[in-house]
This record gives sequence, structure tokens and C-alpha cells, in this order.
Amino acid sequence: MSASPTPHPTEDRYAVVMNDQEQYSVWFADRALPAGWIATGAQGTRQECLDHIEQVWTDLTPRSVRAPR
Repeated sequence: MSASPTPHPTEDRYAVVMNDQEQYSVWFADRALPAGWIATGAQGTRQECLDHIEQVWTDLTPRSVRAPR
């Protein structure tokens, strides 16, 4: 029988992250961000982060493909 891993206090905490193409994702709040992604400041449960992304990510077209404004 294997031992269960010790839970981390932020295990169920996520952060909303964005890349240079203004595409959003959720990432574990207690882990280093992958290269090319920045934290937006929004954190919460996975569902709270997904709800936030749904509100703010209204144009799914990558920034490099969008027409200049």
C-alpha cells in the first residue's frame, strides 16, 4: 500500500495566466509559471478562474492574427 502525498495548502488554488498572444489559462497558484505566461492577478478555485476567463476573454483570436486597432 503506497502512502498518499501530503496535501499542500494551495493545492486547490489556481491563478489565471495569460500569454503574449492574450490567450488565457489556469495554472496552479503554488507553482512557477511556465515560460511565456504571466499572472493576471486573478486567483481562486479552478471553477472561479474559469468563470473569470469566460468574462474577460471575449475574443479568442490570437493577438498576432487580429487586425491592428
